[in-house]
Amino acid sequence: MRAASSQWSSCYNHQPRRIERFPDNNANPCSLPTLPPSPSRQGRTFPAFSIDPTKSTPTPVTQGLPPLVVVGSANADIYVEIDRLPKEGETISARSGQTLAGGKGANQAACGGRLSYPTYFIGQVGEDAHGSLVRTALEGGGVNLGYCSVIDGVPTGHAVVMLQPDGQNSIIIVGGANTTGWPDVLPDEDLGFIKSAGIVLLQREVPDSVNIQVAKAARSGGVPVILDAGGVDSPVPEELLSSVDVFSPNETELGRLTGLPTENFGQISRAVLKLHEKGVKQVLVKLGAKGSALFVQGQEPIKQPIVSAQKVIDTTGAGDTFTAAFAVALVEGKSKAECLRFAAAAASLCVQVKGAIPSMPDRQSVIKLLKSL
Repeated sequence: MRAASSQWSSCYNHQPRRIERFPDNNANPCSLPTLPPSPSRQGRTFPAFSIDPTKSTPTPVTQGLPPLVVVGSANADIYVEIDRLPKEGETISARSGQTLAGGKGANQAACGGRLSYPTYFIGQVGEDAHGSLVRTALEGGGVNLGYCSVIDGVPTGHAVVMLQPDGQNSIIIVGGANTTGWPDVLPDEDLGFIKSAGIVLLQREVPDSVNIQVAKAARSGGVPVILDAGGVDSPVPEELLSSVDVFSPNETELGRLTGLPTENFGQISRAVLKLHEKGVKQVLVKLGAKGSALFVQGQEPIKQPIVSAQKVIDTTGAGDTFTAAFAVALVEGKSKAECLRFAAAAASLCVQVKGAIPSMPDRQSVIKLLKSL
């Protein structure tokens, strides 16, 4: 999209100020991002995945689908590897530490790009080294940043990830540009682009007001919306819930949001029923080591066990990988059961690599794993 100009000053006259939006990859920076070909025009070829083990190579399929659009957060994840969590008032030493690109929105966008689906990311970063780190990682994954903005006076969002030897993690998030500097009303060009998407992914690490505007725009354009429950632990506004097609919590988030226990499948089903009563017709529950389940109102739930990983290195980003892979398979027209299986395979590969964005699997790896099952 356009670089900094007087137009931005007139549109956003409050501080902090957006000072730049990134041009399309390999495009004229003075032009607007161009949508991928529509179904009526020349299609784009992607390797297909199949659960038929007799097929030895991916079958190319022509896709004329509009893009996956991810609206959400971008973080620099500051990793510290520890043997255990510190107790209150205790100081411990980390075995190692490094900074990697992450954030739920950026993770999901990177996953879409790595899975060879045309993916756009709408979000905000600060004018700092962490912002450069995230942008480089997303561009390297094939994500289009034509609708990503940099704002001055606010740091890029970041997170401290405390990683334990078994791959489990505890995370502390600093919102930064993810939560500050958004315009009260999103630009018409952003909302218009969202209406032309194939599917939209949201999370809760940006303000609810942003998600509500995006979800309503998508719904008005007939675009399906998946809302990942991850992010803030406050109640989800009913205005947002009523505008999404699929709501995706993990079992902990499901329990917190409904106030009901979620220790077994019967309890999870009752908690999901409470969401159905709020108008959410499809609930995709991530169940950790127990797999996942998709609840469609009025139908029997579809269960998917995990695809076992050879070794769990880091679970950071696994849920984002699952959600994004499910979205990619869904927009490509796969059955819901195939979508779950594809997502489970992608998440299995994710947990075998340290980091969030660095661990996102490519499409060929997911296909290979599916064929080995």
